[in-house]
Amino acid sequence: MTDQPLDQRATNRSQRPTSRVFQELMTKGWADSPTDPALAKRHPGADAAAQARRELALNFPGDRLVFPAGRPKIRANDSEYRFRPHSAFVHLTGLGMDQEPEAVLVLEPVPDTEKALAAGLDTHEAVLFLRPPNTKDSPEFYADAARGEFWVGRRPSLADMATLTGIRTAHLDTLPDVLAKDAGLVTLRVIHDADAWVNAQVTQVREQVGLSVPQSKDPSLSPDAKLSEAAAEARLVKDAYGIAQIKRAVEVTIGGFEQIVKALPQAMAAPRGERVVEATFDAWARTNGNSAGYATIAAAGPHATTLHWVDNTGPVKDGDLLLVDAGVELDSLYTADLTRTMPVSGRFNPVQRQVWEAVVDAADAAIEAAVPGALFRDVHAAAMVVLAERVAEWGLLPVSVAESLSPEGQHHRRWMVHGTSHHLGLDVHDCASARKALYLDGRLQPGMVFTVEPGLYFKPEDLTVPAKFRGIGCRCEDNILITADGPVNLSAALPRRADAIETWMAGLLAGG
Repeated sequence: MTDQPLDQRATNRSQRPTSRVFQELMTKGWADSPTDPALAKRHPGADAAAQARRELALNFPGDRLVFPAGRPKIRANDSEYRFRPHSAFVHLTGLGMDQEPEAVLVLEPVPDTEKALAAGLDTHEAVLFLRPPNTKDSPEFYADAARGEFWVGRRPSLADMATLTGIRTAHLDTLPDVLAKDAGLVTLRVIHDADAWVNAQVTQVREQVGLSVPQSKDPSLSPDAKLSEAAAEARLVKDAYGIAQIKRAVEVTIGGFEQIVKALPQAMAAPRGERVVEATFDAWARTNGNSAGYATIAAAGPHATTLHWVDNTGPVKDGDLLLVDAGVELDSLYTADLTRTMPVSGRFNPVQRQVWEAVVDAADAAIEAAVPGALFRDVHAAAMVVLAERVAEWGLLPVSVAESLSPEGQHHRRWMVHGTSHHLGLDVHDCASARKALYLDGRLQPGMVFTVEPGLYFKPEDLTVPAKFRGIGCRCEDNILITADGPVNLSAALPRRADAIETWMAGLLAGG
């Protein structure tokens, strides 16, 4: 017996016919597939994407900029995760969901950049490189599991994508030649972490002209890191389209929280009730959006003191608190990110109420501090003042409030170890590659959207607090839009105060 190469053994499970009769039969007798009406008109995010391209390109006059959508990632063996394009690609094309794996957006510098700048014209032309769909008379139609229409359904044509995005399209096979054009004379920059095949093409071009570019996260060392940095910073201030999408994502997410409350009796009856909570929200997200924007946290009882509890394997017991951190991602891939901590019984006990109200007070202080011109870090600082004061009132601080709040102190952070805010948008932690000077040390501007999410977490084994606090974890998270008139809580419709939560839950459990 001849050994079969390892990389060919996945075909051992295939029982597809290989006869000539079968092959000829499969390439004949097909009518045209029905067209998707959504592909016959310009995408609602296309205009915002065009403006984003225009503004980003101004940072790189004369450079060739490459933004891959990416490729599906392997989950196990030859099974893949559902494809999710890179956020920079989404922002600059307006596309979402999973319709463009392998696609690459290139911003090609115009021949006379200085003249274009002087005239206020675009400095770059956008070209979208795609792999066109297989025709039905080709073997790929039925044999290509990654791209064939028989396997993945009808894929949009180059003309479809040009209509949808307003961007000129070209065959993906022509991309290597475009990247190599004027090699050594034009600086080539790529979003380096998106597509290994594109990276290889760029590396080959650079090596041909004797360039060796370090792939460092330090933008001063790599033209690619500088592009990733600029792409992230371009999303710090959302445009009208992005704001509208986040508002809608928040609205749908609130509906998911309502479904969770209605499912609490089922969750309480299940051995792994947290999974019932998770499944309830994720089904809502998948039905009313693209998916959950991140791994849903359904943390009941002491699990709520684990910040990223995503196992969701525990029971949901009467008398416990349930911390749910969840967000719906829309088809546009904009997401919400909300957290509420609710009493499983529908009523807070006195200690639970005490802790929860302190957290909401801290959130209110943080939101009040989020005014245009304030530092992003001021939002966190305002929340910390309230939490330090409360734990001091409860006799938990071994020092004064002032000493705890000092950089040398931070005693109160034992029970609140995470930050209070992060930017929100196409990524749940949006703009992560932005410079500290523009993010943590940046000033708030109208159009910014971020979370406010203080919490208190008293672990069951924490011997520095009275027994009554142990095992209680609370977090309140809202999504805040900065406007010229001040902060707007986009998630204010989801009850926050203890009394309001109890009334809200009672109505939902009663069938309201």
